[in-house]
Amino acid sequence: MPNLKGLMKDTAIYGLSSIVGRFLNYWLVPLYTHYMPTESGDYGISTNVYAYTALILVLLTFGMETTLFRFANEPIPDASARGGSWPDRVFSTGFALIATLTALFLLCIFGFITPIADHLGYSEHPDYLLMMSVVVAMDALQALPFSYLRFQKRPVRFATLKLLFIFFNIGLNLLFFVVLHKTSVFYVFAINLACTSLITLCFIPEFFKIQWQLDWALLRRMLSYSWPILILGVAGILNQVADKILFPVVYPDKAEANVQLGIYGGCVKIAMIMAMITQAFRYAYEPIVFAKARDKDSTEYYAVAMKYFLIFTLLAFLCVVGYLDVLQFILGKGYREGMQVVPIVMVAEIMMGVYFNLSFWYKLIDRTIYGAVFSLIGCAVLFAVNILFIPTYSYMACAWGGVAGYGTAMVLSYIVGQVKNPIPYPMKSLAVYVLLTAAFYAVMHYTAEWHLALRLALNTVLILLFCAHVWYHELRKPQR
Repeated sequence: MPNLKGLMKDTAIYGLSSIVGRFLNYWLVPLYTHYMPTESGDYGISTNVYAYTALILVLLTFGMETTLFRFANEPIPDASARGGSWPDRVFSTGFALIATLTALFLLCIFGFITPIADHLGYSEHPDYLLMMSVVVAMDALQALPFSYLRFQKRPVRFATLKLLFIFFNIGLNLLFFVVLHKTSVFYVFAINLACTSLITLCFIPEFFKIQWQLDWALLRRMLSYSWPILILGVAGILNQVADKILFPVVYPDKAEANVQLGIYGGCVKIAMIMAMITQAFRYAYEPIVFAKARDKDSTEYYAVAMKYFLIFTLLAFLCVVGYLDVLQFILGKGYREGMQVVPIVMVAEIMMGVYFNLSFWYKLIDRTIYGAVFSLIGCAVLFAVNILFIPTYSYMACAWGGVAGYGTAMVLSYIVGQVKNPIPYPMKSLAVYVLLTAAFYAVMHYTAEWHLALRLALNTVLILLFCAHVWYHELRKPQR
């Protein structure tokens, strides 16, 4: 399939900014966890504040990234009566909404910073919240331009800007933490502010190329489509960050909460390779899905794409788990006690990726309300697990809460989707890969007491066996 080859090519380019970029950012994890000791709680503060910013970013973008692809790909209505580019009209209408919401957000933050800081437990450091509020506002303004680059099939420009941020960010962190010995979390936020400002300025040339037009009738249609996506996005991001927001509130020892949250936050970073793969796949896949919706072979394409997505994520799971004994040295010594959460968090991320792939059935038939319902139910499950079990099981409850939440949303989406808009996913083949991965993981787990060299050798053999299975069944002969 030509489009599948295009998907793989674009995924590779987007992966340069996502997977490679996140890998480079891994150097910040040992930097922070070595220079910010666990007892300071600074890494826990960083984890908590970034969780809030992720939630606010979803609110400010209002589902307009997916909405852009949906409306920019539709036939131009009343073409003879409209001037300019229809995709430009869609972009500028959506951007006007995001800019308005962002301005209102900043007015609220700067006008009520004292009570907000007191309520969130940062009364002594309102500057943390002010800096990160400006960062999230600029991130919101960048969101739609980045999506427009994807729509225009400009992955190189997209990757260049993403990597510019990453290299600038790493350089400044090395300067302040290693050279200048400025190890407070204040500098983490200040550096982020500087880097985000740079990328915002880089979008100025793109803004001059846009034919700016605000279409009120189009805005009403876009809002009708996007508000369920907003609910879906809020529920989805809460599934990712609710544990980090709830932890300081629910954990019984308030003085220890930031310490434990810092350990959990550091270990979660190692598991984030799943998020990298999912994000790179999404950047390439989402524009193609909407463009291909009217093709006769679209359902076959979606089924094959799901299969390869699951194969790659399961392989990544085995690679990370198989070499955890080496990867643990990414973290400072005080953070390594939480490494047992890594496989659990990775399973949750795989479920999130599958759920994302399943989500297109309701997006393509304009019934995004289903996604909102599924995500809200999953979010409710996650909240319940965290609130009930964090006081007893600390951050282990956070990890299992993610599995419970994403697993619930994934199963609901599949069951309802096969009734409303069935796609012939190769369930037997998918089940074989899942069971094979589970069996290999069980072997890795129950040989944990072996000598390190023997464990690594065995795990390498298991990973190669998985690759051999993929080659024999998927790559050895052309797909039917």
